[in-house]
Amino acid sequence: MGSVPQTSLTSPLVGREDELARLTGVLERARAGEARAVLVAGDAGVGKTRTLDEVAGRAAAAGTTVLTGHCVDLGDVGLPYLPFTEILGALAADERFAAVLAGHPVADRLLGGAPADAADAAPSRLRLFEGVAALLTEVADIAPLLLVLEDLHWADQSSRDLLRFLLSRGVLQRPAGGAPGQRLALFASYRADDLHRRHPLRPLLAELVRLPGVERLELRPLPDDDVARLVRSLRERRLPDTTVRRIVERAEGNAFYAEELVAATDAPTGGVPSGLADVLLIRVEQLSDTAQQVLRTAAVAGRRVGHDLLRDAVGLPEQELESALREAVERQLLVSGDGDTYSFRHALAREAVYADLLPGERSRLHGAFARLLAGPDRRADSAAERAHHYRASHDLPEALAASLEAADHAQRVQAPAEELRHVETALDLWTAVDAAARPAGPDAVTLTLRASAAAVHAGELHRAVSLTRSALAGLGQDADLELAARVRYTLAGNLLTVDNLPAAYTYSSEALGLIPAEPPSATWVWAAATHVSTARQVGENETALRVARRALRVAEELGVTDARADLLISLTGLEGGNRATPRGRERLTEARELARRAGNAPVELRALFNLAIGCFESGDLEECLPWASEGLERARSFGLLSSPYPREMRYLRLLVQYTLGHWDEVLRESAGHDGERPAADGHAAGPGLFVALARGDLGAADRARALLKGPFDWMARMVAGLVLTDAAALRGDAEDAVRWMRSSVEALTEAGERPAVTLRLATLALSAVADTVTELRRTGDGAEVARWTDTAAELLADARRSAAHGYDGVPQGPEGQAWLARAEAEWSRIPAAAADPAAWEKAVAAFAHGDVYERARCRLRLTEALLAADRREEAAAEARTVRREADRLGATVLRDRLDDLARRGRLTDPATPQGTAVLTAREQDVLRLLALGHSNRRIGEELFISAKTASVHVSNILAKLNAASRTEAVAVAYRQRLIAPEPTSS
Repeated sequence: MGSVPQTSLTSPLVGREDELARLTGVLERARAGEARAVLVAGDAGVGKTRTLDEVAGRAAAAGTTVLTGHCVDLGDVGLPYLPFTEILGALAADERFAAVLAGHPVADRLLGGAPADAADAAPSRLRLFEGVAALLTEVADIAPLLLVLEDLHWADQSSRDLLRFLLSRGVLQRPAGGAPGQRLALFASYRADDLHRRHPLRPLLAELVRLPGVERLELRPLPDDDVARLVRSLRERRLPDTTVRRIVERAEGNAFYAEELVAATDAPTGGVPSGLADVLLIRVEQLSDTAQQVLRTAAVAGRRVGHDLLRDAVGLPEQELESALREAVERQLLVSGDGDTYSFRHALAREAVYADLLPGERSRLHGAFARLLAGPDRRADSAAERAHHYRASHDLPEALAASLEAADHAQRVQAPAEELRHVETALDLWTAVDAAARPAGPDAVTLTLRASAAAVHAGELHRAVSLTRSALAGLGQDADLELAARVRYTLAGNLLTVDNLPAAYTYSSEALGLIPAEPPSATWVWAAATHVSTARQVGENETALRVARRALRVAEELGVTDARADLLISLTGLEGGNRATPRGRERLTEARELARRAGNAPVELRALFNLAIGCFESGDLEECLPWASEGLERARSFGLLSSPYPREMRYLRLLVQYTLGHWDEVLRESAGHDGERPAADGHAAGPGLFVALARGDLGAADRARALLKGPFDWMARMVAGLVLTDAAALRGDAEDAVRWMRSSVEALTEAGERPAVTLRLATLALSAVADTVTELRRTGDGAEVARWTDTAAELLADARRSAAHGYDGVPQGPEGQAWLARAEAEWSRIPAAAADPAAWEKAVAAFAHGDVYERARCRLRLTEALLAADRREEAAAEARTVRREADRLGATVLRDRLDDLARRGRLTDPATPQGTAVLTAREQDVLRLLALGHSNRRIGEELFISAKTASVHVSNILAKLNAASRTEAVAVAYRQRLIAPEPTSS
């Protein structure tokens, strides 16, 4: 290999001075102990890799250790943790870090060199994540560290999860007590033009960019002058001006396009191709036949290929291979890297070469790579690559076997989404492979059940239902009864997760009917346990209680501990002492211990969820948080954060933080601080939307409406109903508020039982109606007053009924009683000319259980009632309390309403500076970018919002600051200390 030149990119870097200065500044801060991350965005070929190479070179020259990991496009095949595996491989080759790696077995685990211990057959994903973070931290202790992740748009989900963990809870966290942080920086690039609306990277980027240690840097197309400078610098002899202008025109600011177009000027035809692919292929055709053969073989391997693997695949003598590689490297089609590897200089080059292969040639080469990767020295984590190559080579039996092996590997490293994809690939191949050629083991139905379980663990609940229905359809007439029952009760459980309750009850009934209770069997116990859950959900409590008691006895006799735990959870509430009572919590705690002892993670998580929500329902908010946090930590350790109960617990934890007034924590955690796959539903979005609405975010209602798209989701429907009802009430639209309240209750009603949230929805709508009646009374419209009074009476009746019939049929707890008190107080505004202060005092007292925002809203109403009763001193005292709470929360809507009431009621607070604006968190973000001179479009791109939304925020800022222009708004903001001047260097 010594004869092959180790050249790197030689093209000059033009027009990136600002970006280089920014990245270099981040590196300087990192070397000083302030860990930072930069997400580098740009279109394909715009210069992301070249810019990062330049920065990496400068960093290495300054003594920083630079480690690069590449994400690879393997189509629909995921390769868990690939870029991090590459980084760890580079670390393993560096003698300086041998002692550090020896102390962290996580490296061997990801590199496939150390299987899990027998006592830890399913290694904790949390420990894996924490192990990687600890390893990188110790490496940074030895020398400053720069991690470069390239092509993040191709990252597998597990790599995205690990990246989220590292940036939110790992290497970027500053130690307590002001101690220096890690000497580490992470730069990650991705193609902005590849991120379609449903690209899995988009929600992750939206989360990461909100983290305090993460910033986004976009490489925009180069200006024409810079492209012209680049074009002229690429040739020693001067190009004609007409040629330069033509290349600049064709390149459209893309540095890579420009370089390829310049290179194409050496083609014998002398012409410029019309498309980039044509340019690339012309350059390839200028190579010798042998070099073209090597390049085409390398394209089948992927963006990057090792020397030995390429040599064996191409089948050339070493000397001929080295000569061909030298030619490709000198032409800068390939770049030699560490560890005897070669990479295409740009992914587009590889794609063009690969697309030009003949179908038979492509299939043959894929088969060669598959067979080589399947050799005696094959890595434990190479199954996904082998599956990809076997499938592309049409060797379906081997593709099936490799897909199943890849699924097993994904399961071992806690990557349920990748496991699902590999099992589904196996299912796609199943019927195409002769029965004799299939691997020994599961049949198609059992394999489909495995896929449905992986889908549940990955949060793909509707996909899980679809897969289980497919398993049901695959059962033959002579199917084993136990398997048939298992399919049906699995389908019933999955239908519960998507709120299809009648169908769930039907299938659980069928499952229970297929298996005789005698002789006792574990299958019957689980069928019974599932039937108990579905029966409760459809209101068949007597059936649920009868079956649960019998199944519990059988579970104890057979020693089916996890089923016993599941049944104890279901029995909590059926036999009295629901989950909000000490007796209920005692039973749930027992169930948690039984499930943990049996190693059944989903049942354990169910117990923890019920413990957490029981505390919430009883008003013990502070006690709720530890249970929810324990549940999420356990889910993280099992790789189950996207499964149903952890999603519920995440929402619950956010809701408690929102209720207690920890709104900034809500927004930070909503941005993805837990390392889990983000869920685009009400569980992830709910409390954050409540905060956004209270802080005057005009986009909150639009984001709530977006939750209603797609298949029905109970939580999404509830959150959207709450946000849209409250938003309508805040803008004084009683018609819309009542409409949203009623449609939401109708959609959320199950088995004839109205949801407990009816109380809150009815109260919010009643608030809007009371406002309308008050205004109509001023105008003297008696007919409309009567109509709306009737509506208010209906809403109050809804609220009272809901308060009296909570979960398990018992009255709602402290939270529900507080909302009822507010509903009664809102009603007091309907028949009288002025609200009753006593009613609002009762509401304020009722919310003392912890809901600080609702308590402040009730205090505002109390202030209004006290003013109407001419109790001004008391009103002023309440107003001061509301103002303090509104300012602490950043609740601008509440503050604006208070200011309006203070003006109308002539209440003043000398301690409060007049004219000081209160901006929402989003407006603060916009103002910071406004001060940097960014346009609305640039602000939108930085904050992942539309330019139109950014424009609305700018208009709000101008109005709040009483400024006539953007420049004046920035000046006023500096005077009011809403933003701090940027530090300047000498």
